[in-house]
Amino acid sequence: MKKLIKYSIVLFLFLNINFLNAQSTKPVIKDSTLERVGLSCDFNNNLDSLLNLWYVQQSVDSSNLLAGIEPDSTVPLINIPDSIYIKRLSKINSVIDLPYNSIVKSYISMYTQNKKELVGVMIGLSDYYFPIFEEVLDLYQLPQEFRFLPIIESALNPRAVSRAGATGLWQFMYGTGRMYKLTINSYVDERRDPVAASHAAARFLKDLYSIYKDWTLVIAAYNCGPGNVNKAIRRAGGKKNYWDIYYYLPRETRGYVPAFIAANYTFRYYKEHNIKPQAINVPLTSDTLMVNKLLHLQQVSEVLGIPINLLRDLNPQYKLDIIPARERAFALKLPVDAVGSYIDKEKQIYAYKDSVYFNRKNNINPIKYTSSYQYDVPAGSIRYDYRVQTGDNLGFISEKFGVTVAQLRSWNNMYGNMIRANQKLAVYLSQRVATQLGIITPAQISPKIESGYIVHTVKSGDTLWTIARQYPGVTGEDIIKINNLKSDRVYPGQTLKIKPKS
Repeated sequence: MKKLIKYSIVLFLFLNINFLNAQSTKPVIKDSTLERVGLSCDFNNNLDSLLNLWYVQQSVDSSNLLAGIEPDSTVPLINIPDSIYIKRLSKINSVIDLPYNSIVKSYISMYTQNKKELVGVMIGLSDYYFPIFEEVLDLYQLPQEFRFLPIIESALNPRAVSRAGATGLWQFMYGTGRMYKLTINSYVDERRDPVAASHAAARFLKDLYSIYKDWTLVIAAYNCGPGNVNKAIRRAGGKKNYWDIYYYLPRETRGYVPAFIAANYTFRYYKEHNIKPQAINVPLTSDTLMVNKLLHLQQVSEVLGIPINLLRDLNPQYKLDIIPARERAFALKLPVDAVGSYIDKEKQIYAYKDSVYFNRKNNINPIKYTSSYQYDVPAGSIRYDYRVQTGDNLGFISEKFGVTVAQLRSWNNMYGNMIRANQKLAVYLSQRVATQLGIITPAQISPKIESGYIVHTVKSGDTLWTIARQYPGVTGEDIIKINNLKSDRVYPGQTLKIKPKS
C-alpha cells in the first residue's frame, strides 16, 4: 500500500512538471508545418457563424467574411513583406499574444483585400458597438482586445443566427445563454441585446480564464467549448499552447484565433490598406428608459416620429416589436434627443392604437425569427428561378449572380450546401445584374408607378397590415382584392399592386 501511495505521488509530480513545462515553453511557429492546412484551409467552415448585416440597407452580406472561397482554393496574399506585418503586430499594445505566421497572413489578406467594403461597414458599426463592449470589459477587468470577438462571431450583427442556433453579437447557444441569466422567450431574446449579451459574454470569458489561465486558449474555448479544448490538450500530451494543440482542435476553431489576430491588425491598420469606414444610421448617442407596461415599438415610432427600423436597430432583443413588461420592467433604448419627448408624451404613446397593436392577428409573423436567419430581399430586386446544372455548386452559383451562399440557402430554405441537377433555386437579382445577364431588358424594367398603381416589393417581415399602413387610404382587403390573393399570406420578393387613395 505504501509503495502504491509513493508511486502515485511520484506520478503526480511527474505529470505536473510536464504540464508546467508545456505551459512555459513557447514553441517556434513553423510556417512550413502550418501551411499544410493554412493556405488551402476551408475558410467558409472557419467563419461560418458570420451572418448577414441585418440593418445595413444594402445587399452587403457577412454570412462569412471569407465567402466565395471554396475548399482547397488558394487565397491570394497581399503583396506586403512579412517583416512589415511582424513590425505592425508588435506595435499593438495587447496582453493577448498576437503572433504572425502564414495562416494569420491569409486572414489579414481576406480582411484587408478581399472584403474591404464589408470591413469598412464593420468599422463604421464599431463606433456604436465598441464603447458598449469596452465599458463591460472594463467592469469585469478583462482585456479590451475581446471587443474584437463579435467581429468574428457575428460581424457586429445583433440578430445573427448560426445554423446551429447560436444567436446575437456574441453568438450564444440557447443553453449557454440561459446559464448566464439571459432572458429567452417568445417575445424577448437577450442574446440579441448588446448590453445584456456583453455582460454574459464577460462572465463566460472570466469563467474560461479560471480554467486555462491563458487568454489564447480562452478564445479557442469560447468558439468550440472547453470540452473540445480539453480533448485537444490531452491529445497533445498535456501541452497548453494554442499552436501546439492546433491540429487537435476542431477544424472550424483552427482559424478562429488567426482570425482574431487578423481582426486586431485590421482595425489598427485599416488606413494603411485604404479601407474607408462607412457611415451608419444608428445614432451614436442614446439613452435608456425602463418600461413598466406592455408597449409596442410601433406606438413609439408613430407618436415620436422615429423610424421603426431605427427603433429595431436600437432594441434588437424584442423579436415581435413588443416590450412585454407585464411582470417586470424592460429597457427601451432611444436616441438621446428623443428621451424628453417620450417622457412628455408617455400617456399618449401607451394609448395610441392600443387595441390595434396588441391584436394577435396583427402581430409580426415570427417565422423570420427562427434559427435560420431570413435574408431580406433587396428592394427593387428581380426573382429569377435558376435551374441547377450538372457540376454546379452553391459557390459557383453565388459568384455567377453576385449574391452569397448564405443568401441562396436562406431564400430557398436550405440548411446545407447540397444541390442536385435540375433543381430550381430562387435568386433575387439587382436590375443591373439581371440586365447584364440578359434575363430582362432595360425596356422591361417597369417604372414605380403603372397606370395609377404602385408596385410594392414585399420584404421579410411584411404583412398585409404593415404594407397597407404605408399607403394612404389602403387596407389589407384592398390589396387582396386588387392582386387576386387567395389568402392574407405574403412572401419576401412578391410584388403587389397598390392603389393609394387621394
